[in-house]
Amino acid sequence: MASKKTLILGATDNPARYAYLAAHRLVAGGHAIVNIGIKQGEVAGAPIQLAGDVLPDVHTITLYVGPQRQPQYYDYILKTNPKRIIFNPGTENSELEVLAKEQGIDTIRACTLVLLSTGQY
Repeated sequence: MASKKTLILGATDNPARYAYLAAHRLVAGGHAIVNIGIKQGEVAGAPIQLAGDVLPDVHTITLYVGPQRQPQYYDYILKTNPKRIIFNPGTENSELEVLAKEQGIDTIRACTLVLLSTGQY
């Protein structure tokens, strides 16, 4: 399986959160990660950064930010121009899905952890 550089939006260093588990499982699966969150820290060997400069070559953005907080990230997400966006449970957002699809970005409503564990990532 080829590595898919993944931006984790909503990254956290709290081990009780799914974003934390996803970071560790992505790295264990050989995927490069970029952690974007609201607090500095580190998870799975990568720093947690604030959304800022658009990063090149991001294959997937996996969302761990609820739909009510997503609008502030729309420009950042769309300028990053990933191949796909994964809307994890609780992050579903029809408005962002439409914006992404208009730009040719695939969207999927799924759980990153399940995709990884079933070999569908």
